[in-house]
Amino acid sequence: MFEIGNSLREARVRRRVDLPQAELATKIRVKYLRALEEERFEQLPSETYVKGFLRTYADYLGLDGQLYVDEFNSRYVSGEEYGERPRRSPARPEPRSRRLETIVVLVAVALVAVVTLVIVGAWQTGGAGNKATLTPKQTRTQHHAKVKVPAAYLQIKAVNGSSYVSVHRGGPAGPLLFQGTIEKGTLEPFTGRHGKSFWVDVSSPENLVIVVNDKVVPISGLKPVSLTITRAGVHQT
Repeated sequence: MFEIGNSLREARVRRRVDLPQAELATKIRVKYLRALEEERFEQLPSETYVKGFLRTYADYLGLDGQLYVDEFNSRYVSGEEYGERPRRSPARPEPRSRRLETIVVLVAVALVAVVTLVIVGAWQTGGAGNKATLTPKQTRTQHHAKVKVPAAYLQIKAVNGSSYVSVHRGGPAGPLLFQGTIEKGTLEPFTGRHGKSFWVDVSSPENLVIVVNDKVVPISGLKPVSLTITRAGVHQT
């Protein structure tokens, strides 16, 4: 239960509206508006006018007009005539500003989620594209850049032109390590302990540079030669 008249007057004062202004807006005469605020309902022509004026005036002040009609019925109208009606407690509507803040927060969260998905998708696509463009040679280069590999004991490089080369471990009857043409600008490395020996046949010695244990071994002549590479040195035949 709440006071009908006082709540109407307080609502009008909060809205800074005087009775003449309310009369112009609601088309209800000032004396009837004043009677509603003072709960002198007997000054109105009938209960029908009271209910209509209550609903109109309360709605104009931003209140729930039906709530005021129900309160009037419960207090001034017999239950047999109008029947028992459910009572409602006055409740303030949720301010618009609060609803607006909720909407803004939800929109911001949705935007953040969309931007995050776009960034993750672009990162995954870019990573896959970069990985796909790497050639086997580039992959090996990156691997060797991370792991330091010691220099080969024997290195044969074609610098002036191509040359046929065969390499055996130990001697001419030893295991064959390499046989073929070394193209200009390419290098063939052979690892092994310093105590191991190699037998090397070269068709064009003038086109090659041979490095043994990080030292360049000079090769003389323009004819095919055979080299015996041991710990003691290099013997040319």
